[in-house]
Amino acid sequence: MATDHRVGDRGHLARRGPRQPTPRGGGTVKVLVVIPTYNEAENIAQIVGRARRNDVDVLIADDNSPDGTGAIADELAAADPRVHVMHRAGKEGLGKAYLAAFAWGLERDYTHLAEMDADGSHRPEQLGRLLSRAAEPDQPDLVIGSRYVRGGSTVNWPASRLLLSRAGNLYIRLMLGLPVNDATAGYRVFRREILEEIGLDTVEASSYYFQTEMARRVHELGGTIEEVPVTFVERELGDSKLSGATFKESFGRTTKLGLERWRKKLGLGR
Repeated sequence: MATDHRVGDRGHLARRGPRQPTPRGGGTVKVLVVIPTYNEAENIAQIVGRARRNDVDVLIADDNSPDGTGAIADELAAADPRVHVMHRAGKEGLGKAYLAAFAWGLERDYTHLAEMDADGSHRPEQLGRLLSRAAEPDQPDLVIGSRYVRGGSTVNWPASRLLLSRAGNLYIRLMLGLPVNDATAGYRVFRREILEEIGLDTVEASSYYFQTEMARRVHELGGTIEEVPVTFVERELGDSKLSGATFKESFGRTTKLGLERWRKKLGLGR
């Protein structure tokens, strides 16, 4: 359950931020940045502080971290009425955390919902690039902060991991027909209408494949996807949540869906 804390002085947060997106049909723009956490006690306070400089609301979705991340999140929320906390029962995967947080945001009429890692891999200072692109007249349904477009980069990654990531994204592009260079990227801004059209209760992926599935669903619905360059920085504090099982799941799901797509494309039976 998410807890709204309404204590604290908002005056010190009145800083001019990036150009904000506009909701279709007019109305008030409300941006919610979702930050899932599991054992991010070393990182969460400074990440939230940096994210808030963009004049956005923040929802920390904590999976009952044993290191006390949830308690720190509560302190941040108590000090800032635009920071909220969702305490989840346990670790169920990145996708489940985002889906629960998105549902929370849609219920509260946010017009745009953003994803951001808690470990500093996604520089909060670059969120403005994504929000500014979302504010362009064409109003894309999904803006991805991409490592693999001109101007994008990775920092402190070994060559082997970079090669694996690039190869994986190429495989996704070829198998699923996604017109995206970085389908696995987790720095994103969604327009609320596309999330409503997707139907959060129909999304199956629970772990890191969630990113690819969401991009695929946007594309299949005819939504627009745009990429802007960002710098991905390998975490300096805490432990990575990626594992061999993550890559296995991503490869398996991409292969299954890709084969189904190509069979249909070629007019072949199962």
